[in-house]
Amino acid sequence: MAAPEVPVQLDSVPQGAEAKTSLGPGCKTPCTVSVPAPDAGFSVTFTMDKYQPATIPVQVIRNSGDFNSSPPVVMDPSPVVAELQPAAPAPKAVKHMRPKKPKPQKSAAAPAAAAPAPAATGSAFPAPTAARQ
Repeated sequence: MAAPEVPVQLDSVPQGAEAKTSLGPGCKTPCTVSVPAPDAGFSVTFTMDKYQPATIPVQVIRNSGDFNSSPPVVMDPSPVVAELQPAAPAPKAVKHMRPKKPKPQKSAAAPAAAAPAPAATGSAFPAPTAARQ
Protein backbone atom coordinates (compact mmCIF):
# COMPACT_ATOMS: atom_id res chain seq x y z
CA MET A 1 0.00 0.00 0.00
CA ALA A 2 1.37 3.46 -0.98
CA ALA A 3 2.00 6.09 1.66
CA PRO A 4 -0.87 8.57 1.94
CA GLU A 5 -0.27 11.92 0.30
CA VAL A 6 -0.64 15.15 2.22
CA PRO A 7 -1.20 18.60 0.74
CA VAL A 8 1.43 21.27 1.34
CA GLN A 9 0.49 24.90 0.70
CA LEU A 10 3.35 26.97 -0.71
CA ASP A 11 3.53 30.73 -1.08
CA SER A 12 6.14 33.44 -1.46
CA VAL A 13 6.58 37.19 -1.14
CA PRO A 14 6.59 38.26 -3.93
CA GLN A 15 4.36 35.62 -5.47
CA GLY A 16 5.35 33.81 -8.65
CA ALA A 17 8.45 32.03 -7.35
CA GLU A 18 9.29 28.47 -8.31
CA ALA A 19 8.91 26.29 -5.21
CA LYS A 20 10.37 22.78 -5.14
CA THR A 21 10.19 20.35 -2.25
CA SER A 22 13.13 18.15 -1.36
CA LEU A 23 10.66 15.27 -1.88
CA GLY A 24 10.31 16.12 -5.58
CA PRO A 25 7.05 17.93 -6.33
CA GLY A 26 7.11 21.64 -7.04
CA CYS A 27 4.97 24.47 -8.45
CA LYS A 28 4.78 28.24 -8.99
CA THR A 29 3.52 30.13 -5.92
CA PRO A 30 0.89 30.45 -4.60
CA CYS A 31 0.06 26.77 -4.97
CA THR A 32 -0.49 23.45 -3.24
CA VAL A 33 1.44 20.24 -3.90
CA SER A 34 0.73 16.75 -2.67
CA VAL A 35 3.66 14.90 -1.21
CA PRO A 36 3.87 11.40 0.22
CA ALA A 37 3.56 11.67 3.99
CA PRO A 38 7.23 11.75 4.96
CA ASP A 39 8.64 10.05 8.05
CA ALA A 40 10.92 13.02 8.71
CA GLY A 41 11.09 16.70 7.87
CA PHE A 42 11.83 18.04 4.42
CA SER A 43 12.59 21.41 2.88
CA VAL A 44 11.13 23.67 0.24
CA THR A 45 13.42 25.82 -1.93
CA PHE A 46 12.03 28.96 -3.53
CA THR A 47 13.74 30.55 -6.53
CA MET A 48 12.88 33.61 -8.61
CA ASP A 49 14.78 35.78 -11.09
CA LYS A 50 16.45 38.81 -9.47
CA TYR A 51 15.90 37.35 -5.97
CA GLN A 52 18.09 35.31 -3.68
CA PRO A 53 16.92 31.70 -3.30
CA ALA A 54 15.38 30.74 0.04
CA THR A 55 15.03 27.30 1.63
CA ILE A 56 12.43 26.73 4.35
CA PRO A 57 12.67 23.63 6.56
CA VAL A 58 9.36 21.88 7.20
CA GLN A 59 8.78 19.69 10.24
CA VAL A 60 6.44 16.74 10.02
CA ILE A 61 4.37 16.06 13.13
CA ARG A 62 2.62 12.71 13.32
CA ASN A 63 -0.34 12.55 15.65
CA SER A 64 -1.56 9.31 17.09
CA GLY A 65 -5.15 8.84 18.08
CA ASP A 66 -8.48 8.46 16.43
CA PHE A 67 -9.63 10.02 13.19
CA ASN A 68 -12.02 12.40 14.98
CA SER A 69 -9.14 14.43 16.38
CA SER A 70 -6.53 16.42 14.45
CA PRO A 71 -5.12 15.07 11.16
CA PRO A 72 -2.58 12.25 11.53
CA VAL A 73 0.15 14.26 9.76
CA VAL A 74 0.66 17.98 10.32
CA MET A 75 3.24 20.19 8.55
CA ASP A 76 4.89 23.03 10.43
CA PRO A 77 4.91 25.71 9.13
CA SER A 78 1.67 25.50 7.21
CA PRO A 79 1.41 27.15 4.79
CA VAL A 80 5.10 27.27 3.90
CA VAL A 81 5.88 30.88 3.01
CA ALA A 82 9.23 32.35 1.94
CA GLU A 83 10.00 36.06 1.88
CA LEU A 84 12.48 36.45 -0.97
CA GLN A 85 15.16 39.11 -0.74
CA PRO A 86 16.28 41.03 -3.84
CA ALA A 87 19.55 39.79 -5.24
CA ALA A 88 22.47 42.14 -4.83
CA PRO A 89 23.43 43.80 -8.10
CA ALA A 90 26.36 42.23 -9.86
CA PRO A 91 29.59 43.98 -8.91
CA LYS A 92 30.52 46.53 -11.51
CA ALA A 93 33.87 46.33 -13.22
CA VAL A 94 36.33 48.75 -11.69
CA LYS A 95 37.08 51.57 -14.09
CA HIS A 96 40.45 53.23 -13.75
CA MET A 97 39.95 56.95 -13.81
CA ARG A 98 42.09 58.87 -16.25
CA PRO A 99 42.79 62.53 -15.63
CA LYS A 100 40.68 64.75 -17.81
CA LYS A 101 42.48 66.50 -20.60
CA PRO A 102 42.13 70.27 -20.50
CA LYS A 103 39.70 71.60 -23.03
CA PRO A 104 41.29 73.59 -25.84
CA GLN A 105 40.84 77.36 -25.61
CA LYS A 106 38.21 78.68 -28.01
CA SER A 107 39.54 82.25 -28.31
CA ALA A 108 42.75 84.13 -27.65
CA ALA A 109 40.94 86.57 -25.35
CA ALA A 110 40.30 83.95 -22.69
CA PRO A 111 43.99 83.37 -21.77
CA ALA A 112 44.67 87.13 -21.69
CA ALA A 113 41.89 87.62 -19.19
CA ALA A 114 43.32 84.89 -16.96
CA ALA A 115 46.91 86.20 -17.19
CA PRO A 116 48.12 88.75 -14.63
CA ALA A 117 47.67 92.34 -15.75
CA PRO A 118 50.85 94.09 -16.94
CA ALA A 119 52.31 96.95 -14.86
CA ALA A 120 51.23 99.55 -17.40
CA THR A 121 47.57 99.01 -16.49
CA GLY A 122 48.00 100.47 -13.03
CA SER A 123 48.68 97.26 -11.10
CA ALA A 124 49.46 97.61 -7.42
CA PHE A 125 52.57 95.50 -8.03
CA PRO A 126 55.56 96.90 -9.83
CA ALA A 127 56.84 95.15 -12.91
CA PRO A 128 59.62 92.67 -12.10
CA THR A 129 62.16 94.65 -14.14
CA ALA A 130 61.35 97.91 -12.30
CA ALA A 131 62.99 96.70 -9.07
CA ARG A 132 66.48 96.47 -10.67
CA GLN A 133 67.09 100.18 -11.24
